[in-house]
Amino acid sequence: MPARVAPTRSSTAPPMREAPRPSAPRSSTPGSGTPGSSAPGSRSRLLGAYRLLTAIAHPLAGPILSWRTRKGKEDAARRPERYGEATVARPDGQLVWVHAASVGETMSVLPMIDRILGGGDFHVLLTTGTMTSAQIARARLGIRAIHQYVPLDGPRFVRRFLGHWRPEMAIFAESELWPNLILETARSGATLALVNARMSDRSFRRWQSGSTMIGQLLSRFDLCLAQSQDDADRLSALGAGSAVCVGNLKYDVPAPAADEGEIERFTAALAGRPRWAAASLHPGEVEAVLDARGTLAASYPDLLTIIAPRHPEKGPEVAAAAASRGLTVACRSNGDMPASGTSVYLFDTIGEMGLAYRLAPIVFMGGSLIAHGGQNPIEPAKLATAILHGPHVHNFADVYATLREAGGAEIVADAESLAGRVASLLAEPDAVALHAAAANAAVAAYSGALDRSMAALDPFLAAAIGER
Repeated sequence: MPARVAPTRSSTAPPMREAPRPSAPRSSTPGSGTPGSSAPGSRSRLLGAYRLLTAIAHPLAGPILSWRTRKGKEDAARRPERYGEATVARPDGQLVWVHAASVGETMSVLPMIDRILGGGDFHVLLTTGTMTSAQIARARLGIRAIHQYVPLDGPRFVRRFLGHWRPEMAIFAESELWPNLILETARSGATLALVNARMSDRSFRRWQSGSTMIGQLLSRFDLCLAQSQDDADRLSALGAGSAVCVGNLKYDVPAPAADEGEIERFTAALAGRPRWAAASLHPGEVEAVLDARGTLAASYPDLLTIIAPRHPEKGPEVAAAAASRGLTVACRSNGDMPASGTSVYLFDTIGEMGLAYRLAPIVFMGGSLIAHGGQNPIEPAKLATAILHGPHVHNFADVYATLREAGGAEIVADAESLAGRVASLLAEPDAVALHAAAANAAVAAYSGALDRSMAALDPFLAAAIGER
């Protein structure tokens, strides 16, 4: 079994083409213009309609946020931030704004934020859209970085946000293409960059056959750094004239940490029991994992199944589903330790996947048995874990293809095949070790995107800081 795979066109960055250089600054006034105005070139009717509808839909923001708060998806104490109302003062001096959607994007930009802060005497504002990512930001950001929730994509909210923060440069991660956010930021005169950008083939075909709206948005970016050459080609075809391939930042995210004392404590408690993990599970996958666990129990009666739901607040639902089958469940959020009779151990906490992955030699990555698109497998690969996944991984197609080609990941179709593959691996520890080593070597081979991204960003950062 190979431990390393040669780079393919779509999964890694070739030697980077020369990135675009900063051009003359925009002569714009923050907050100016009307909701219907758009980017250079022919106007998109769809974009104009979106701008108009979001301008008149401001009264709906309150009921929407109230509903999301009841669902546990909004932080009531920080709700003003979603209206663009800052809850902290803007620091004096230069400010770079970095926006990431959720947990995965946040983890990928944190090393970039560290590099930005280390390269100059300015501050960084990080915005995200989920409570989990906010908790990670709170734990990881240093004293010169601030976290705020991103405002809702209404012109009034975005202008209020920009009027307070006045960033010299804005860096958006991956596919965060909110129209008002992009257009108003460009109008403010801030330099705009899109990093770790991706455009799936499915999204490309949809945009290509539809409105010119995407071109109106992508053309606003001064720099577009893509995960793969295919992504760069698609983005360029849609209107991002500055798209270049630098690789995937997620390959450069450090392996998640874990407390050594906790590792020792759990290892002692498990006392050599066979175990596997199912991580980042979404609704519709828990039952399949519990079905697989039931099948495995016939051959491995003392098997421990570690489950980490994608959203920790779903922990009680997962625990109830397991308990309904007569299984004994222990929950990390309660401070429980797995006892000899524990069948399912639930990691329903934030920031502890490093511990979960270190305890399990085999992991099934969720979001892949349903049409969600998969979850990022790079973290378990960096911790030398054998990886299984379902057929729906289009959000991370290149990463999973790299792992499969290297022999570090395998596809399972359903609960039955999941149980069969886990059973085979449990019976062959040497095979598990080979799979894990292959996964680890594969992701190590694709590092370097952070260095290439910073090399492309540095001239724009220097120009933006010098011009404002």
